[in-house]
Amino acid sequence: MVDVVILGAGSGGYACALRAAQLGLTVTLVEADRLGGTCLHVGCIPTKALLHAAEVADAARESEQYGVRATLDGIDPDRVVAYADGVVNKLHKGLTGLIKSRGITVVQGAGRLTGPREVTVDGTVYRGDHVVLATGSEPRLLPGIEVDGERILTSDHALRPERLPGSAIVLGGGVIGCEFASLWRSFGVEVTIVEALSRLVAGEDEASSAALQRAFRKRGIDVRTGAAVEGAKATDTGVEVTLAGGDTLTSDVLLVAVGRGPRTAGLGYEEQGVAMERGFVLTDERCATNVEGVWAVGDITPGLQLAHRGFQQGILVAEHIAGLAPRPIDERGIPRVTYSRPEVASVGLTEAQAVEEYGADAVQTLVYDLAGNGRSQIRKTQGSVKLVRRLEGEGAGPVVGIHLVGDGVGELIGEAQLIYGWEAHPDDVAPLVHAHPTQHEALGEAHLALAGKPLHAHS
Repeated sequence: MVDVVILGAGSGGYACALRAAQLGLTVTLVEADRLGGTCLHVGCIPTKALLHAAEVADAARESEQYGVRATLDGIDPDRVVAYADGVVNKLHKGLTGLIKSRGITVVQGAGRLTGPREVTVDGTVYRGDHVVLATGSEPRLLPGIEVDGERILTSDHALRPERLPGSAIVLGGGVIGCEFASLWRSFGVEVTIVEALSRLVAGEDEASSAALQRAFRKRGIDVRTGAAVEGAKATDTGVEVTLAGGDTLTSDVLLVAVGRGPRTAGLGYEEQGVAMERGFVLTDERCATNVEGVWAVGDITPGLQLAHRGFQQGILVAEHIAGLAPRPIDERGIPRVTYSRPEVASVGLTEAQAVEEYGADAVQTLVYDLAGNGRSQIRKTQGSVKLVRRLEGEGAGPVVGIHLVGDGVGELIGEAQLIYGWEAHPDDVAPLVHAHPTQHEALGEAHLALAGKPLHAHS
């Protein structure tokens, strides 16, 4: 009997284990695969490594405009994958050592919840005063589209290409679809995105979606929004995709990138009375389920499926179990980044959400064009900073949403998160001195403009 049994060693699970051990609790961590879960092995880390390789390819291809004579002779998929594997393996080794150093017991095997305070792995029962469910997610599939791993792929398959396709259809214009479309285009693949909704990255502000779509089309990515797929089949030469209305698209491969679903089926959750909805585990703001002593974190809970959300939830649960009183997570304050080219980053409310919540008369927005930012011009990137402000009175009110588009803007989201989290007014941010020349200046100048004292042009 230990203090905590954790089922799943992904971002939420291992963060919970590390924090619990740090607080003096005894921990058993159960994992069917490798420590680190989706993010480390088939998600954030390898995907961003491939995206960095794509950035290098673009830099070589575009070097002449900087006065540097370089050529792009081609892409070696094996070496690109080896580079990504090297990053993953180094991080995995570090995590394994950290888990061991904290005295956490790791059980390798597929676990199942067999009681309110017990997990069974290969016939062996592990009991704890608390059980934390953290079994993560898996690629979501569509009925009628059979994934074969060769012609019709999920993101898991696309991470380890034996060869690059000449052309690809990406089904889904969300974060995963846009990131793969971007990196494939950088590698020279002809890409078509098919999205059933009216715009790409539909969870972002409409202005960000529009900017990304314009940039993709400028890069030669064919974007088809408002297009529903009726079926897809592998052929002798590639893939044939049928759209609603009868149009047909063909390509070498099809990537099914319609999001990830919770990995909860067959794990005993419902049998033990855990409240579920559409496969997700329902929790309160403490990440506690309706079953006493059972908690849930990460992608199996409704909300943003982001590693950093899982990390914070894992820490939150460990502190609750240890008897502390951590502050609940503000879901709106979780930063979001799509690592495409250009990047899209945001925190807080979109303009539409703010208008719905506060009313159109109580919302003010400002868009600062990166054309006025020296560092962005050096990087030859286009984009903007959009601020969404809630008005409380004459010239008063906090910034409740920050939306960024442009190469490298994901690195600005930390400051944006602080502005949102501290409910800063434009006048609070405007006096802050931002280093020159950096893209952080764009955040500063946007707030200067919203405070009524613009320094450079804005719209």
